[in-house]
Amino acid sequence: MSQAALPALPLERAPAAKSGRRPHADADREFPLLNEMTRMQSARGYFRVTLFIVSVLVALPFQFVLVKLNIGASIIPFRFHRWLLRVFGIRVKTIGAIEPGGGVLIAANHSSWIDIILISSVGPISFIAKSEVDTWPGFGLLARLQKTIYVARNRRSKTAEQRDEIKERLGQGDTIVLFPEGTSSDGNRVLNFKSALMSAAEGTIPDGKGGEKPIRVQPVSIAYTKLHGLPMNRPYRPFYAWYGDMDLVPHLWDMARLGPFDVEIVIHPSMTVADVGSRKALAAKCEAMVSESLVRSLTGRG
Repeated sequence: MSQAALPALPLERAPAAKSGRRPHADADREFPLLNEMTRMQSARGYFRVTLFIVSVLVALPFQFVLVKLNIGASIIPFRFHRWLLRVFGIRVKTIGAIEPGGGVLIAANHSSWIDIILISSVGPISFIAKSEVDTWPGFGLLARLQKTIYVARNRRSKTAEQRDEIKERLGQGDTIVLFPEGTSSDGNRVLNFKSALMSAAEGTIPDGKGGEKPIRVQPVSIAYTKLHGLPMNRPYRPFYAWYGDMDLVPHLWDMARLGPFDVEIVIHPSMTVADVGSRKALAAKCEAMVSESLVRSLTGRG
């Protein structure tokens, strides 16, 4: 595939000019088409970010009231994130479905904050996130209003307490997303799934009929596959994958300028700890399924 078939990279990331300098002041003369495309990207970015901010301000009061009253608090995030897919030009192909009935723990790969929008658009869910997210301006508030469970991943003494909180929420019928990698990747591979919080899937929870049922875990793979309808290769995937020491705001701006882009979400059949023998075996099984699915999606064999 010709690189020219894809939209131009943002100007500050364009290849160096022959002189060795980045094409800033000389862009109009040396790269007129690239410069024009960059202006179009900026206009698209301003429009999307403005629409995003307005959407948040409109939805926030309603969600705040529902959370306080504990009535249908999962409905607005579900609708809101489906709207954000349209705002940012994200086209999602979903294969499979979240098991009905609630009390499901989803184990998904994680490569970007955009994953939150994507999985939230599949159904009413909550997330497990590192405690630092609560301190992020704006985003911390949005996470709290989606009833996010915060965990301190670097404090093993808290694991049992955190496990019990997750299990309690599952027992209340919530569907909760866990990113077992513990961090985000570059979107090209799946990191090792950690099993500590998988212990929340051990045992049973109320089935709503006076009995008990085992906690079910569903592996989910998220693959960023296309940009402008063409396969998204490695130079473009970092505009969507958010990992390492990338700053959040510049990354959001880059994502808003580009697109539309396509994502493939594969929701696999659920399983229990008893089905595979232990929480460690469960983590390994989920990792293998998600990793294989990611490769198939990225190579167009999904």
